[in-house]
Amino acid sequence: METLTLTTPALFFSAISLIMLAYTNRFLAYASVVRNLHQQFKENPNVILLGQINNLRRRLRLTQSMQILGITSLLLCVVCMFLIYIQWTFSAELIFGAAIVLLILSLALSIREIQISVKALDLQLSDMEEPNSVNPK
Repeated sequence: METLTLTTPALFFSAISLIMLAYTNRFLAYASVVRNLHQQFKENPNVILLGQINNLRRRLRLTQSMQILGITSLLLCVVCMFLIYIQWTFSAELIFGAAIVLLILSLALSIREIQISVKALDLQLSDMEEPNSVNPK
């Protein structure tokens, strides 16, 4: 393995920052949808809205976990850079490895959240279909 330099963890800054921006945009969009669904449900409670609300709750929790893992990954990259600076190479390599694992986990949760989002859209569209043509999955 090549020697870990300050450049390697520094490269993660831009990638993680862009990912965090995407996660934050998702979160803000969900917050808006939650407020709208909450108002709609208070005015006219129904099963589809309740399903959407439950789905959004799961997606919000996943997004929260994605953000926490991403931020922790970024924090570990900074710690890694500090350890490289003080020449604690072995510790820096371990910390950088942990940062990579956390980023992988964050991205994996993002995939899961996208799958749940598609189910939410299917649920939203289900009330437009004829009752006999609904295809449960």
